Amino acid sequence: MFKLVKKQSPGRNIALGFAAVILIGSLLLMLPCSIQDGVHVRYIDALYTSTSAVCVTGLIAIDAGDTFTPLGQTFLAVLIQIGGIGVTAIGVGIILAMGRRVDLKERNLVREAMNLDSGKGIVLFIKDIFVTTFIIEVTGTILSFFVFVQDYPPIQAIGISLFHSVAAFNNSGFDILGNFQNMIPYRDDVLLNLVTCGLIIFGGIGFLVIQEIWTKRFCWHKLSMHTKVVLSVSGILIAVGTLLLKLTEDITWLGAFFHSVSARTAGFSSYPLKEFSTSGLLVLVVLMFIGASPGSTGGGIKTSTFFVLLQGVKSAATNTTEKAFHYAIPREAFRKAAVILLLALGVVIVGTYMLLVMEPNVTLIEALFEITSAFGTVGLSTGITTGLGDGAKLLCILIMYIGRLGPLTIASLWYFNRGERISYPEGNIAIG
Repeated sequence: MFKLVKKQSPGRNIALGFAAVILIGSLLLMLPCSIQDGVHVRYIDALYTSTSAVCVTGLIAIDAGDTFTPLGQTFLAVLIQIGGIGVTAIGVGIILAMGRRVDLKERNLVREAMNLDSGKGIVLFIKDIFVTTFIIEVTGTILSFFVFVQDYPPIQAIGISLFHSVAAFNNSGFDILGNFQNMIPYRDDVLLNLVTCGLIIFGGIGFLVIQEIWTKRFCWHKLSMHTKVVLSVSGILIAVGTLLLKLTEDITWLGAFFHSVSARTAGFSSYPLKEFSTSGLLVLVVLMFIGASPGSTGGGIKTSTFFVLLQGVKSAATNTTEKAFHYAIPREAFRKAAVILLLALGVVIVGTYMLLVMEPNVTLIEALFEITSAFGTVGLSTGITTGLGDGAKLLCILIMYIGRLGPLTIASLWYFNRGERISYPEGNIAIG
């Protein structure tokens, strides 16, 4: 069995790793010690919750605060942490902790999972990931504690703060406050809103960007093109999203800012989304579809993909070369971005159609919102999740899994490179 896994491509091993963690997680969440007395949990709901946690989504069929014991909530937090950092990074971290050397196969797995250009410095990068995660999550826990301790006993407040920090940094919208309330009771708490947004943003820009910002002391002209693109696009999307949500919804500027940040794959909500207008939900759908950045804890097509697509369209319209920040954009980048966009649109459109077929009482915008949230590993919902049938839940489980791995990785699982045996002359085809 081990030899069979070793022979697989990095993409297949990553997919198998996530699937194994999801299945193990579902079994852990079904243990009697994980479930509160008097509560019955069906396996489909445990599988759904485990998938949502490992894929750092946050969509919930059952409320974590009302369903699971402290041990079950700990299992859930561990699943979120594994899913956010990545199965391969966790595996390599364990290998390093055991004092073993990281071989070439394991380095390639990390490179593939983190979208790195090369395997150089992989071990140091993994160590930096764990240190960065620890520092940011501990900081988030301490700051969140000052808020939660006002409403809960100190010990319970520590647990809630730690869980919230882990969920926020890993861009997973889970909470253990109970009664499906999420951040609604704290919509006007400036400190908790800003701390949560900060955790989400750091988790969403990617470990590579965080590392570069730290080492280069945020000196803009020294930053790489990738980091400049990620920071620029993220900032613009947050600002535009905040403005559009404020224009369409009767919420505060803080609420608009919070949802603009959260929609980029985090999934926390401080206002009931079922009360949002169709135009507001559409804004959130676009933000969820774009998502976070490569090598981060978030999903979506990624900010860099969105940027390259815009530059490609601009280049075609103006008949100029694709460039940004005094760098030329590789032509292969636009081709890859276009493929990712088409695959992502295909997943969302087909998923929305299938959900509408399975759940005739669900409206188009509700179905589109739910599927986009699942694909972008966001976790926001208009409130239809708990009422979905088993077939629809299995569909969302598959969409979340695809969204976490990425549509291009899923598509490459079926590819076997046997080489081109025949070459053909180029044909002519009219475009546009």
